[in-house]
Formats: sequence, structure tokens, C-alpha cells
Amino acid sequence: MTAYIIRRLLYAVPIALGVSIVCFALVYIAPGDPLQTLLPEDASAETIAMVRKAYGFDKPIPVQYLIWLGKVVTGDFGMSIATGRPVLGEIVKALGNTVLLAAGAVLIAFTLAFILGTIAGYRVGTPTDRAVTGFAVIGVSVPNYWLGIVLIIIFAVELNVLPATGMGPRGSDTFNLFDWNHFRYLLMPMVTLSLIPIGIIARTTRSAVAEVLNQDFVETLRAKGLMEWEILLHVLKNALPQVLAVMGLQFGYLMGGSILVETIFTWPGSGFLLNKAILTRDLPVLQGTILVLAIIFVATNLVIDLLQTAVDPRLKRG
Repeated sequence: MTAYIIRRLLYAVPIALGVSIVCFALVYIAPGDPLQTLLPEDASAETIAMVRKAYGFDKPIPVQYLIWLGKVVTGDFGMSIATGRPVLGEIVKALGNTVLLAAGAVLIAFTLAFILGTIAGYRVGTPTDRAVTGFAVIGVSVPNYWLGIVLIIIFAVELNVLPATGMGPRGSDTFNLFDWNHFRYLLMPMVTLSLIPIGIIARTTRSAVAEVLNQDFVETLRAKGLMEWEILLHVLKNALPQVLAVMGLQFGYLMGGSILVETIFTWPGSGFLLNKAILTRDLPVLQGTILVLAIIFVATNLVIDLLQTAVDPRLKRG
């Protein structure tokens, strides 16, 4: 197992390097000048040249990449063009808010989807199965930004029981998860963000459980006189590796944050930070945020691989 972990970590290095190249290159493909937010329209050529030199935009792109990568490795993501603050601090603050939102969405989505998928897998072809499948299809099909707008109209505008936007009564400086006056700001974005993972994971769990139930060993367990809940544990253990793979992808999606959901609810997470960076052409923030989120996604896949190996001995590697 140790050798497998080391091997996987070594595999992650070229992946992270490739991701860094893509992150650095993509932002230069977008039209516009990133320095236009700093310079007045009547800026002189000397001023433009001075600012370009200060931010390193006067060097060839390959040289800019190597300089940027060297700083990133040491934890220096540069300075934000829009705010003038360190990019790493901006990312850490936004990522902390996204973790708060994603943790709630994970708790709702993974728990509800796994339960619903297991029930449907045990009752294939019944009205219960059709109801769960229909709900899963709706979850996958309904755009989360549309659901967010609907929830705002119902609970914030019509019923006036939940706040429409923001992170708390005092803005985003402080948030107390155990204070209802703060927690109510989290409810609607959390439910909105969990809808798509519920649909995807429920359908995957249903298929995995139904497939395992059709295997011969389940009949053997019943013939041995095992209780149904004991059989259920064996079924879930065999279905879990497939479900874990999908959960890992969805967790990476949630950690990446949804630009639309966080923007709709003005939740100051990584998605909201990305949206602002795109609109203001803040290249250092854009590059740093995308890179950090991509590395989190790679790390999540590594953890899921290890969990799959721990759950199913058949997947153990040397």
C-alpha cells in the first residue's frame, strides 16, 4: 500500500504541472488587457510600459510562466491586480467560505442520495424505484442557478423567511455556524448546490446496488440464513467502490464551487472569486484560484482511490 501511495503521488506531479500550464495559458487566450483596470484611458506609453514591467507582462509568455511557477512553488501567487492584496490570502479566505458551503451540500447530497439510491436498488421496477429515478432525473436536469432564483423568489421575496444574498448579518467577516441568524444565510445556497450531486449519486447508487443484488453470492448469503440487514451490508460493501468514485468527482465539483450559485447568492467563495477575477481580468487571482482548485481535485481523486482500496480488498495494489 505504501508503494502504491508513493507511486500515485509521483503520478500527481506531472498532472499538477500540466494543470499549471493549462491554467497559465487559458487566461491569456481571453481577449482584453489585464492592466486596463489599473490604468486610466489617457495613460501615457511610459506609464503603460512601467506598469507592464512591474507586473512582469513585458517578458515573453514562457518566461512569465517559469517565473510564476517558481513563485507558486514557494507559496507566492503574486498580487491581485484589482485589490493590490496578496493572491494567496484572497484564495484562502474564499476557499474557506466554499468549504463551509460545500460541507453542508456534501452532507445533504451524499446522505440523501445514498439512502434513496439504496432503496431504489432494492426495489427495481416498483413505484418507489420510479419515484426515486424521477427525482434523480429532475436533480440532474434542473439548472442549479434556476433553482437558486426560484428559492429566492419563494423564501426571500414571497415568504420573507430567509435572506436572499450575503453570508451573514455582518457581511463575510464573521460567520457562526451555530447561530441561526448566520446559518439561515447558508440554507438556500447549500440546498441549491446539493441538487445535482443528489441526482447523479442516487442514480449511480441505484445501479450499483441493483447490479450487486443480481450476483450469485447474494442468493448464497440468503441460503445460509443471514438476516436481510446483514445481506445489505455485504451488498453495500460491494457497491461502495463504484459509488465512491462518483462521490469523489462530485466532491471535487462542490469544492470547486459553483460560479453561478455563489454569484446568485453573493456567497464569497472560490466560485464568486473566480467570477470577479474574470470580470476584472485579474490574471494573478484567476490563475491562482484555478490552480488551487485543480490541485484539490487531483488530491480528492487520490484519496478516493485509497478509500476504494480500503473498502474492497480486490482493488488492492502492491
